[in-house]
Amino acid sequence: MKNNDILINLIRRIKAIETDETSIMEVCGTHTQSISKYGLRELLYPKIKLISGPGCPVCVTSEGYIDSCIELLNNSDVIITTFGDLMKVKGRKDNLLQQRSEGKDVRVVYSPLDALSIAEENKRKQIVFLAIGFETTAPLIAATVKAAISKKIDNFSILSALKVMKPVIRRILDNGSDKIHGLICPGHVAVIRGAEHFKFITEEYKVPAVVCGFDELSILSGIYFLLKQQNEEKKHFKNFYRTCVTDEGNKNASSLMEEVFSYGDMQWRGIGKIAGSGLYLKRKFISLDASKKFNMHQSEIEGRRCVCSDIILGKKLPYDCSYFAKSCTPENAVGPCMVSSEGACSVYYKYGRWKYYG
Repeated sequence: MKNNDILINLIRRIKAIETDETSIMEVCGTHTQSISKYGLRELLYPKIKLISGPGCPVCVTSEGYIDSCIELLNNSDVIITTFGDLMKVKGRKDNLLQQRSEGKDVRVVYSPLDALSIAEENKRKQIVFLAIGFETTAPLIAATVKAAISKKIDNFSILSALKVMKPVIRRILDNGSDKIHGLICPGHVAVIRGAEHFKFITEEYKVPAVVCGFDELSILSGIYFLLKQQNEEKKHFKNFYRTCVTDEGNKNASSLMEEVFSYGDMQWRGIGKIAGSGLYLKRKFISLDASKKFNMHQSEIEGRRCVCSDIILGKKLPYDCSYFAKSCTPENAVGPCMVSSEGACSVYYKYGRWKYYG
């Protein structure tokens, strides 16, 4: 049977299942992209409502973090290095792109190792790498920290906004598990952490959950698995992504992350502080902690210009925002969900799926 035939058959089976309206959250930004790219959201609507979760690291980077980065640029000896998506994310007033246009030294890198090379080439400058992301990027950043120590590079440091997924998923389920009827787990994080890391969703919250890949067949298979359980009392968890995700994950990557980082409270943009959701350098690596090196303090007070916080919590969809596709576009983003390529607003805007829900 050809793939198209399999897909058509699977869609028919999904539509044949008799259930009430079912809300399924995809946590990972890459899943959000794929779902819109393949048109699955409107294909399954209104029976299945696919909602996006907080799986875009740029979208959940706090305003206070951006403001502290901008303040750091007042030091002429500092070069900030960052992933490109973070450049357009606003603090309370400004963003790094604007700072660079005004002559501040802000450089886009593709890897933290690139930032380390900049430090080696600029001995008289202090190089700060803006460490954002989830468990997928944390191991490489951990390796970079260890490399800096090994090479005795003392003009390099990181400012951590690294986060882990389990606490924020708990926050969402604690506040509205009755409104989420199934959950597609973050696939990239599962590669590192392992499928077992997400079993708590079903075991503790009685919400069916699945780990699946990013092509249309994998996602539809996951949705079918979740939908079939809506009329069953017992809920189940399953890993459909066994080509990349084992039960225990990547032990070497996890071990490296645990060696370098400890867990602490972290501010999530629009959500607030979540206990144990942040990764911070352990004491033995504290010399590479920019917040300590420069005596930095981050504000926890945030403005509210749009509904991005409700979008990343699955309470609203992008078209519920009055700014969406009007004053807020990828070229002139009001909120962070329109900045990143994995942000829900950016994805909806790119693929035009919002037109089907107006």
